[in-house]
Amino acid sequence: MASASLQFFAFILALFGVFGDIAATLLPNWKVNADVGSNIITAITQMQGLWMDCTWYSTGMFSCTLKYSILSLPVYIQAARTTMVLSCILSAFGICITTVGMKCTKLGGDSDSKSHACFAGGICFILAGICGLVPTSWYTREIISNFLDQTIPESSKHEPGAAVYTGFISAGFLLIAGVIFCTSCFNKQQGGWIYPPKQHHFPSAEQESNAGYNLKDYV
Repeated sequence: MASASLQFFAFILALFGVFGDIAATLLPNWKVNADVGSNIITAITQMQGLWMDCTWYSTGMFSCTLKYSILSLPVYIQAARTTMVLSCILSAFGICITTVGMKCTKLGGDSDSKSHACFAGGICFILAGICGLVPTSWYTREIISNFLDQTIPESSKHEPGAAVYTGFISAGFLLIAGVIFCTSCFNKQQGGWIYPPKQHHFPSAEQESNAGYNLKDYV
């Protein structure tokens, strides 16, 4: 019962991680630059994401431009696109597989099959968490290095946006969920190895007949 509750808790964490992963991939505020002029009308907020760049004016107007060209983008943005999409796919596979392998569901067949499915889903979550953690860390490193570079003007410097923090938190949720799923299945298998099932040996009919035959010879 405790293992089933722990798996359900890990499944909830994985759901939050999947939704956060998708949101971080689509949000345009991976890095934000606030440029406030002398007049409040000219105050704007520039946001850059993986797929589009957006500008939000103080008057309430909001405009976005899609990044159509892939080869013209920096390497870290191209890598972030690929790994974030891969993280979303792996986490979605993990949700489907662990739904079959969880103890609180009636899918997946016998206990061994459910245990293997649960372990495979945990591996998917761990890989998804790693794929989500790598681009967010790389992206944050690029932002900080550009911010500390004295040769770059102040108007071209950015700060990490909400999408980066969402990606970090989602990757953490996926990693924790994957470790819980893999550990629960491992503990179950280890318990089977430590305490093997008892085997009862009963004498066969042939042995009984041979024993009876030998006794008759002595009589």
